[in-house]
Amino acid sequence: MARSNKQSGGFSLPFEQAVIELEKQIAALEQRDNAEDFAPEIETLRGSRDSLLKKIYAGLSPWDIVRVARHPKRPQTSDYLEMMCRDFCELHGDRRFGDDPSIITGLGRIGPYKAMIIGHQKGKTTQEKITCHFGCAHPEGYRKALAKMKLAEKFGLPVVTLIDTPGAYPGIKAEQRGQAEAIATNLREMSRLHTPIVCVVIGEGGSGGALGIGAGDRVAMLEYAWYSVISPEGCAAILWKQANEQSNAAAANALALTARDNLANGLIDHVIPEPVGGAHRNPHATAKEVQSWIVDQIRQLSRSKPETLVQRRYEKLRGIGAVAWQQPQISASAGN
Repeated sequence: MARSNKQSGGFSLPFEQAVIELEKQIAALEQRDNAEDFAPEIETLRGSRDSLLKKIYAGLSPWDIVRVARHPKRPQTSDYLEMMCRDFCELHGDRRFGDDPSIITGLGRIGPYKAMIIGHQKGKTTQEKITCHFGCAHPEGYRKALAKMKLAEKFGLPVVTLIDTPGAYPGIKAEQRGQAEAIATNLREMSRLHTPIVCVVIGEGGSGGALGIGAGDRVAMLEYAWYSVISPEGCAAILWKQANEQSNAAAANALALTARDNLANGLIDHVIPEPVGGAHRNPHATAKEVQSWIVDQIRQLSRSKPETLVQRRYEKLRGIGAVAWQQPQISASAGN
């Protein structure tokens, strides 16, 4: 587990201040020359810190969960590729315009399975974030993803997507190159792809930017990820004409964007648990959970014929948002 806030590069979440103070005390004792003499005190402080983290993270509000999903040290696609993939070979370009660094695509092994892995990449340093458009993909990114999915279908390989984006890039050039059309095409083609598709929301799942690589046979979310039609700030700006702490929190509550909300509403199939204190505190344990779930889903889906997969996927996607309408009962006296 992280020591103080070294792991987060000085960044701390506002609701973690008491935890940070405990971690500072632990770090101070560990750095002393006679640290072994303070072993009992250190263990007691660690126990207090872990208990406090469990209590805090058990009661996070939707807006707090959004903050956790945006933590600068939260594992990104490149981290998961390093921690859970072997023999990864990145593939570039959409064969139409260029390469979009905000979406990584490539071939690799996850557990015993060869797969095509596709995921959003936000970047870590300032320059990387600018290069990756902070995880907001352009049309060429979605076309690159689709081209690689088609390649996977050709060779009978499953497709694994890792979703982590605040939304598709909203700039003029992206619109000129057909942003909406690229996402719509991906939705159509993914719905009828003759190979298993497994999707995991590892951080942010914003609107069409997430859906562009998110139409799968099985969809899961990490425990402290969010998935919604719009970000809380975007929703607040539309509804209340301003995005501040209060309106953002109100929007997050109304959007039902947490993993548990999405599971209850039938939009995802599973919630993958995170270590105490979030994925940024123990990336390797998180990657192990993600890998285990992906391998299990590929194993199950690989038993079905491609035609069966497509039919089930169609039925699943068509069933999202379906409501049952019941004929109202009219009493005999209503017409009098």
